[in-house]
Amino acid sequence: MSEKLFTPNMHTASIQVPVEPGPPAKLSSRIASIDLLRGLVMIVMALDHTRDFFHRSAFTDDPLNLQTTTPALFFTRFITHYCAPIFVFLAGTSAWLQGQRKSKQELSGFLVKRGLWLVLVEVVIMTFGIFFDPGFHLIMLQTIWAIGISMICLGAALYLPFRAIFALGALIVLGHNALDFYQAQHQGAYSPAYHFLHLPGGFPLGTDRFVFFAYPVLPWIGLMMMGYCFGRLFTTLPDKGRNRTLLLGGASLLLLFAALRATNAYGDPADWSGQKSALYTFFSFINVTKYPPSLLFMCVTIGPALLFLALTGNARGRLSRIITVYGSVPFFYYVLHFYILHTVSALFFLARGHSVAEGMAVTNAPKFLPPGEGYDLPVVYAVWAATVIALYPLCRWFSNYKRTHRQWWLSYL
Repeated sequence: MSEKLFTPNMHTASIQVPVEPGPPAKLSSRIASIDLLRGLVMIVMALDHTRDFFHRSAFTDDPLNLQTTTPALFFTRFITHYCAPIFVFLAGTSAWLQGQRKSKQELSGFLVKRGLWLVLVEVVIMTFGIFFDPGFHLIMLQTIWAIGISMICLGAALYLPFRAIFALGALIVLGHNALDFYQAQHQGAYSPAYHFLHLPGGFPLGTDRFVFFAYPVLPWIGLMMMGYCFGRLFTTLPDKGRNRTLLLGGASLLLLFAALRATNAYGDPADWSGQKSALYTFFSFINVTKYPPSLLFMCVTIGPALLFLALTGNARGRLSRIITVYGSVPFFYYVLHFYILHTVSALFFLARGHSVAEGMAVTNAPKFLPPGEGYDLPVVYAVWAATVIALYPLCRWFSNYKRTHRQWWLSYL
C-alpha cells in the first residue's frame, strides 16, 4: 500500500546470494526472525495510514516537502518507507521457503493463483475500504496489487534456473532507473502500459471512473525475485554464516546508497541539494523516490532490513513474541486495519458536527475525509497506537487458528 496513499509524489541493489551448500538453518528460528521483521513492518505501516486518515494536511501537502514539513512530520512519513519494500522482499523469501515443501509446479501454481486473488482484493476489497465509495469511481492499484502481479511473474519465472531468476531480478533492480533518462526527454502522454510498468498514472474507465497505477510494477517484480533468491540463505547456511552474510549485505547496500546518492548521477530521478540547515540537507539526501521505488530507495530500505535480521535472529523476549503475532497474519491485519481506520475517521467526522450526507459528498479524497480537516500529530500517534493494540487479540486469534487448521483457503489469507 502506498504510504502516501492518494497523491503519490512523482519525484536493490544486487545481493550476493551464496550457492555453497551448508547445514540448513533451524525452521523455527528462520520463521521467527522473518515474522518478527514482518510484524514490525506491519505495525509501522499503520502509522502512515493513520496519518492519511487523520492528519489535517494529509490531502493538502506532502509530508516530505522540505519547504513546509517539520522534522516530526518528515520522520513520521519517512519511517514508513521501509514497509512496502521489506514486505515485498519478504514475500519473495516466503515463496522460497514454501518451495522447500512444494514441488516447483505446485509453488508456481500457488503463486499465480494467489497473485490473481490479491489483484481482485485490491480492486474490490481495498478500493472500497480506502474510499468508502460504492460507485468505485477511483480504482487505486497499490501495494496488494503490486504484490499480486509480482507473485504472478515470480510463479512464471520459477521454471527458469535459479541463476537466471537471480540475474533477471538484479537486472530489473539495478537497471530500471535507466528509464529515468527516457522519461526526462519524453514529451506528451505515456501509454497505459508504461504507467503499468514504471510511472504512476492511469486511464479513464468509461465516463466517470478512473484506474490509477499508484504502484508501477516493474521494480517490485525485480525486488520480489531478489527476495526469493535471498531465501536461499536460510536453507544453505548455518546461523553464524548467515548472520555474517546478512551483516555484509546490509552494510554493502547502505554504502552503495551513500556512494550513488552523493553523485546525483544514477539510481534516483530526484536529486538531493543543500537546504536551509544541515538537518534538512540530510532530509534531502535520504528523500529518495518511492513511486516507483528507485534503486536507491531499495538500497536504503532493504539494507537496514538485512541488518535487522542479522541482529535479531535469536530474539525470544515477550515483546518479540507480541510483534511476531502481527507478522504471522499480515494479510488479515492489513485489510482489517484499513477498514477500522476509515470507520473511526468517519466517526470523528460525524463528531465534528458533519452529517453522513456531507461525508458521502466528499470528492477527490476518501469519503468522510474532506481535505484540510483533521488533527495534529499527537492525535495521529494516539489513534495509531490504539488501533494496533485493538488489533492484537484478533491477530492472535487468527494466527492460532491458522496454525491449528489446514483448510486450503487459509493459505490465501
